[in-house]
Amino acid sequence: MSAPFEERSGVVPCGTPWGRWYQTLEEVFIEVQVPPGTRAKDVRCSLQSRHVALSVRGQEVLKGKLFDSTITDEGTWTLEDRKLIRIVLMKTNRHAGNCWMSLLENEYAADPWVHDQMQRKLTLERFQREASSRTPYNSEFDFSGAEISGNYSKGGPDFSSLEK
Repeated sequence: MSAPFEERSGVVPCGTPWGRWYQTLEEVFIEVQVPPGTRAKDVRCSLQSRHVALSVRGQEVLKGKLFDSTITDEGTWTLEDRKLIRIVLMKTNRHAGNCWMSLLENEYAADPWVHDQMQRKLTLERFQREASSRTPYNSEFDFSGAEISGNYSKGGPDFSSLEK
């Protein structure tokens, strides 16, 4: 079985002072660099539909209103190798047109070029899924290395009216 689209095509990260964040059609990933040797008991993480709060060893790292809503009980955080916290948020709106411009409402915005690349990637991810769902016997289409041009903002053109 091949790797998921986002693993084959790479991620388009948005760098921050504490790490980076990136997104797929369905999820938003937050990676926070923490001091080596950090233990889970040193971490306080609150994940709500529109808010996130993270502190490590009593120091606030990240706190605010998310750019868009998430599914609260599907959000998770893990501490990896005692030096990286990975937060995974499940988007409520899972379509290619829902490309977050920033992690929080007024902070950690992707610069215009990065946001453009994020939008291209989500549009290609959408095309990959649609092609796979329409061709169950030949789901070998691989858009992970594809380039896209034209109007891909808001998820690109709508092919849902095309006859199957």
